[in-house]
Amino acid sequence: MNSRCAKVERKTRETEVRVEIDLDGSGRCDIKTGIGFLDHMLDLFGNHGSFDLNVTCKGDLQIDPHHSVEDTGICVGQAVMQALGEKRGITRYGFFYAPMDEALARVAIDLSGRPHFVYRVPTRDGCVGDLPFELLEEFWRSFSVSGKMNLHIELVYGSNLHHIAEAIFKAVARSLRHAVLVIPGDTRIPSTKGALE
Repeated sequence: MNSRCAKVERKTRETEVRVEIDLDGSGRCDIKTGIGFLDHMLDLFGNHGSFDLNVTCKGDLQIDPHHSVEDTGICVGQAVMQALGEKRGITRYGFFYAPMDEALARVAIDLSGRPHFVYRVPTRDGCVGDLPFELLEEFWRSFSVSGKMNLHIELVYGSNLHHIAEAIFKAVARSLRHAVLVIPGDTRIPSTKGALE
């Protein structure tokens, strides 16, 4: 199997982000975004997806975490897309239900090359650690659009913000793990169009 690794760097006046990913890794992660709770969630994402993931972000946290969260999502999504290459032989679709105590998240992914994002999680005030809960939607929207994937996230139920966030990150990771799996012996691009762009 060809290496499915990618490196993405993004530098603006608001943030400086670097992401490295190996889709065929073992869940080794080194995450430093300056936002403790986002670090925790990305570590879960890499671990449960079996992706090796290195992320660093230096952002304007003196303003708020918004730019760092959004730009990290952009870079992680771009890295996934680049690592997939032509997407030959991949499963393409993935879905997963992830329970976390009282919370249950449902996620479906299509690595279609056509970004579309659906987020059915009720808006909640408050922070999870040092991360405003509302910024989770910004992260996943950026991830979906820059990764050119169809991503549907739904909270079936739940009340604890930490548990909700964790269920979502785990469900996306497991869905993506399935979608990027290579079917042995299959070298086709999984589309009747002959391309997933």
